[in-house]
Amino acid sequence: MPRIIYRHQPASRFIVSAIGEPGQREFFMQVKSENNFNTVAIDKGQVIALAERFEELIRELRRGKLATPEDLTAPAVQDDEPLDLPIESDFTVGVISITWENEYVVVNMQAASQDNELLIDDIDYGPDLIVANLKINQIKGFCDRANNVVNAGRPACPFCALPVDPLGHLCPRANGYRR
Repeated sequence: MPRIIYRHQPASRFIVSAIGEPGQREFFMQVKSENNFNTVAIDKGQVIALAERFEELIRELRRGKLATPEDLTAPAVQDDEPLDLPIESDFTVGVISITWENEYVVVNMQAASQDNELLIDDIDYGPDLIVANLKINQIKGFCDRANNVVNAGRPACPFCALPVDPLGHLCPRANGYRR
């Protein structure tokens, strides 16, 4: 099947959110631009890794003086609005790549496939792909929201760090006793 490439150059909205009760939440990312709108399903671990990598990228840009001071000091774009409707996933994210090109952070999100290899050069065939060009203040806002969404889940057990359900959990550090 031919590959579909969704381009958001530049993206006007780039957010993550979760739907459902803690412990059973589904995570979604939405990317919006003038002509395109995409929603993709994403794993919680990918959200955490993406936010960490964005924060690391900002530190690298600051240290290497690769971005203008205005871009680096611009306040984060705070977007606390809910996901836009309809919330129908175009695909489940597999591989994500992040690059810095001039004044944009370029994020490539590829649909999950059998082989975990990003196929940017294979234009005609391969898993679907979203390409989003983002400003630094957009990724700052994404990181803030991602941390809030992830931390809104189940609290961690103070003994074993596993998630605690509303009814408690069997803690391995407490020899299987309920906490």
